[in-house]
Amino acid sequence: MKVFLSHSTATFPGYFGDHALAALQEHAEVVRNITDRELRDAELAEAAAGCEAIIAYRGSPGTAETFAAAPDLVAFLRCAVDISTIDVPAASAHGILVTRATPGFTDSVAELGIGMLVDLARGVTRAASAYHRGEIPLPSTGVQLSASSLGLIGYGRIARRMASIAVAFGMRVLAYDPYTPPEDPGVQSVGFREALSADFVVCLAIASPETENLMNAQAFAAMRPGAFFINLSRGELVDEAALEAALESGHIVGAAMDVGRAADQMPSPRLARRSDVIATPHLAGLTPQAAEHQAMDTVRQVAALAAGRLPEGAVNADAAHRLARLPK
Repeated sequence: MKVFLSHSTATFPGYFGDHALAALQEHAEVVRNITDRELRDAELAEAAAGCEAIIAYRGSPGTAETFAAAPDLVAFLRCAVDISTIDVPAASAHGILVTRATPGFTDSVAELGIGMLVDLARGVTRAASAYHRGEIPLPSTGVQLSASSLGLIGYGRIARRMASIAVAFGMRVLAYDPYTPPEDPGVQSVGFREALSADFVVCLAIASPETENLMNAQAFAAMRPGAFFINLSRGELVDEAALEAALESGHIVGAAMDVGRAADQMPSPRLARRSDVIATPHLAGLTPQAAEHQAMDTVRQVAALAAGRLPEGAVNADAAHRLARLPK
C-alpha cells in the first residue's frame, strides 16, 4: 500500500513525528510532502498520485477538487478528531473512505485551560509583560480559585478533566450539557444561565449549526459582573463583537482563548492584542504526547486497510466502494 503524508516539513515534527513515521513505514510505502507549504485541492491530488491513502494535516483539507483529481485514492485519513476540513459528501460520491482519529489531547487542552484560569485570576501575563517592557508593575489583588466558581459550557472529555482539577482546587463547579449531564462528584448539573453565573466561564461545547454564536450578547450579559471568559472549543461558538463589547464595558474583566475566527481557528488579532485578553495560537493540543496519539491512530488505520479490514474511525464506510480495490 502507498500512502501520502501531507504534513509539510514545518508541521511534520510537531504533528506527526519520526516515531509514528517509522511505525507507518512498517505497513506502507510512504510518500512525504517535502515542501514547507500546505498542499490542497488539485495540487494535493497531484502530489499523492498513485497513493491509495492520504494522511491529512489540517492545512490540507479534503476538498471536492482533491477527490475529483485523485482516481487512485481509496482513503482520506484525518490525523485529528475534527473533520470539518473534509467534504465528506464529495468523498462519498467518489467512493473514498474518510476516517478520523480519537482524541488524544484531553489532558493537554485541560492543562492549558487550568493555566489560563490561574493567569486570569492572578494577572501573570499582565505583570510579566510589564517586566518585559522594562517597567515595574504595581502589585494587585488577585482572585483565589478555591473561593471561586467554574462554569463549564459543554461536558465532554476536556470539561470532565478540567472539572476534576478544579474540584481538587476547591472550586465550586457548575456544568451545562443538554446531551451529557454531569454525574461526577463535586460537579453540579445546571442550566445554561446558571453556568454563566460562575466567576469563570469556559466554553467547551461542540461546534455545530445549533451552537454557532452560542456565546452572544445575551449570554455575555447573563454572566456575573467582573467574571472571566475562556474559549477552548471553536471560534465560531463566540460572537466576537459581543465579547469585545462585554470587555470594553467592563462587564467581564478578562478573557482567554486558544481559538478564534481567524484563519486555521486562530484567535482574532483584534481581540488578541487587548491587554485584558490572553491568547495562544491554537496550541492547546500541541504536546508530543497528544500529537503522537493521533498520529498512531492513523498508523493503525493504515495497518487495517493494508490487511483488508475496515479501520476504526471510519466515517462513511457504507459509501466507500473503492475499498474493494484493496487486497482482502
